[in-house]
Amino acid sequence: MPFELPDNLHPDCAPIAWLLGTWRGNGHGDYPTIDAFQFGQECIFTHDGRPFFHYMSRAWIVDEQGEKVRDAAIETGFLRPKADGTLEWLLTHNTGFAEVYHGTSEGAKIEVSTDAVVRTETAKEYVGGHRMYGLVEGDLLWAYDMAAMGQKLQPHLWGRLVRQ
Repeated sequence: MPFELPDNLHPDCAPIAWLLGTWRGNGHGDYPTIDAFQFGQECIFTHDGRPFFHYMSRAWIVDEQGEKVRDAAIETGFLRPKADGTLEWLLTHNTGFAEVYHGTSEGAKIEVSTDAVVRTETAKEYVGGHRMYGLVEGDLLWAYDMAAMGQKLQPHLWGRLVRQ
């Protein structure tokens, strides 16, 4: 689906403007401490003229037929691109942790790794992550590697979302 660049697009945001909009689709998850699962997801990237995007994502677990079983993760934050192609991404999660990511954008791909993780007293043990997002055949493909629960950094979630 085509989209229009906002008239007030901040110049630092231009290289990642391909992210703007609402994306929906499906994903898969796996981890040594978690049984494999499938989920639906909606991601929204918005911009108001300042040098950042607001990001919000919500997910829900689905069964083998793709029917919603229950709500799952929610995350929100700010993606802050810089003129030199570097990125900062601040994220908070409903599960009780916040992350600061640093990385780069190049063409229709962004890649970020955690610089800091802060957890609440009741959050599960999580120590770091790595994310990659790319525009492939008009869709948003993404992957998330996680280090948690005594496990080393390894693949955890991946999905394909379609612009709405």
